[in-house]
Amino acid sequence: MKKLIPFLFGIFLITSMNAQQDPYFKVMDVDKYEQAVARKNVQLVDVRTAEEYKEGHIKGAKNIDFFADDFLKQFRSFDKEEPLYLYCRSGNRSAKASKQLSDAGFKNIIDLKGGYKAWKAAGKK
Repeated sequence: MKKLIPFLFGIFLITSMNAQQDPYFKVMDVDKYEQAVARKNVQLVDVRTAEEYKEGHIKGAKNIDFFADDFLKQFRSFDKEEPLYLYCRSGNRSAKASKQLSDAGFKNIIDLKGGYKAWKAAGKK
């Protein structure tokens, strides 16, 4: 038993480190994110539900619901080589979406740290 606990802890640590070190996935704070998405022709996606999106969203964001059956299919027209900016309410769904999109071949995924809640808390429009 004494050897099993350190072994399990080691497996957990390695697994969590690998999950956070996806080379195609970055998290960006609100101010840097705002500057990045202010450019023209940026791929900006809100992965919240349609109802959440209607309550407020970042200007120029396309709404693709993470829970939709065809979530990944809706990204067919996106350029996998260009930066893809994602956000959700708090960062949880967009992190999961980033993993799926990275597995689907997207090479540069940027997630908004703290999600739309952080965006609004910072007074952004």
